[in-house]
Amino acid sequence: MNVNLVLLKKNGSQKDFPLPSSVTIIGRRHDCDLRIPLASVSKRHCQLHYNNGVLEIRDLGSRNGTILNGKPVNKTAIQAGDLIKIGPIVFALQIDGRPENPGAPAPGSAVRKQNTT
Repeated sequence: MNVNLVLLKKNGSQKDFPLPSSVTIIGRRHDCDLRIPLASVSKRHCQLHYNNGVLEIRDLGSRNGTILNGKPVNKTAIQAGDLIKIGPIVFALQIDGRPENPGAPAPGSAVRKQNTT
């Protein structure tokens, strides 16, 4: 399985970060597999773990929490297309090239504006 975290930048550009192994630690420390050197990111913020066909994310007691699809999580399975927020940074999860355009709205998911008058 080929897993990438795709950094979704505010200017619309993206940068891929392939996961180096079945266990990836994300945090501020120099020895983390994916280092995010920001004060709002804990030294050891969260962990991604692949085992028996399941990819899980686990918060490692971070100060600001790990946000999955807009909700705080402690430990849960994740899948292609999920959005992971760590501090101010947002990643889209891409597995085996899916979704092809991470971070793009899914077809039919356009939010309709409500008429407030």
